[in-house]
Amino acid sequence: MARRLGLALFAVGLLALGGCATAPPRNSQNICAVFDQYPHWYRDARDAQKRWGTPVNVLMAFVQRESGFREKARPARPRFLFIPLPRRSSAYGYAQAQDPVWQEYRKANGRWFKSRKDMDDSLDFLGWYTDRIHRELGISKWDPRHLYIAYHEGIGGYRSGHWRHDRHLLQTADGVDHRAREYGAQLRRCR
Repeated sequence: MARRLGLALFAVGLLALGGCATAPPRNSQNICAVFDQYPHWYRDARDAQKRWGTPVNVLMAFVQRESGFREKARPARPRFLFIPLPRRSSAYGYAQAQDPVWQEYRKANGRWFKSRKDMDDSLDFLGWYTDRIHRELGISKWDPRHLYIAYHEGIGGYRSGHWRHDRHLLQTADGVDHRAREYGAQLRRCR
C-alpha cells in the first residue's frame, strides 16, 4: 500500500513538473493547429475577447509576434565583446509586457498573483491594453495594424506620430495584420 502511494505521488509530481513549462506550438502558422495542441489557449483567448472585445485572432497574432508563443521570452541581451550587458527592455512573457504597464494592469484589475508566463494572464493583459488603446486613441479593435503600432510604441508614442517614419515597425505591423487576418480565416474553418 505504501509503495503504491509513493508511486502515485511520484507520478503526480512528474505531471506537475511537466505542466510547468509549455513548449511553443509545433505549427504556429495555423491557429487551428495551435488550439488543437493547446485547447485551453482557445478558452483563454475567447474569455479575453468576451471581457475586452479584442478578437481572438488579433490577440493570438500579437502573442505569435511578440514571443513566438514562448512563455519566458525576453529581449536579447546585448554584449560588449564577451560581457553581457543589461537588457534594453523589461519585456517578458507571452505578451512581452514591460514592468510598468504590467504593474498598471495588475493594479487596475486586482490581479496581484498573475504571471506574464501564463497564457491566460497574457491574453487578458493584451485585451485590457488594446481596450485602453481603443478608448484613448479611437483605434478599432478589428484593426490589428494600428493596434500593434500603438501596443509597440505605447499610447503616447503613437500620439507623437514618430512611428510613421519607422520602416521596420511599419513592416512588422503589416506582418501582424497579415497574421491576424490569416488566423481569422483559419478560425472560421476550424471551429
